[in-house]
Amino acid sequence: MELSSPRFKGLAVSAGFSFWFFIITSAIGLFSFEALAIFVVTILIITQIFAVKLSKGLDIFATINTKVFVGILFIFVVSLYGIFFRVLRIDLFRLKKQKLSYWLEIDKIKQSTVSKQY
Repeated sequence: MELSSPRFKGLAVSAGFSFWFFIITSAIGLFSFEALAIFVVTILIITQIFAVKLSKGLDIFATINTKVFVGILFIFVVSLYGIFFRVLRIDLFRLKKQKLSYWLEIDKIKQSTVSKQY
């Protein structure tokens, strides 16, 4: 973002603000498209008018917004993997043998079926 033009930074920050406005108002239960449209237009106008003067601040906000968004995305993806493994009954650590979980029987593999790779 440091090499981007101030106008592009304004657009990126407007998109970030709009995203968080949508998330917060949806979580509270006060979301409406009219309020979102008014908010987007207002933020877009303000950031475009003061883009040159707010360039450093827009850069800082874009960096913080990206870090928070990527952090939340990472937590969401890890949570999804945990839920999928629980639903599919996959025991990644293979801590205990269960009939309901997937388990490789390494003891039953015959030595004759294993060949050297070199």
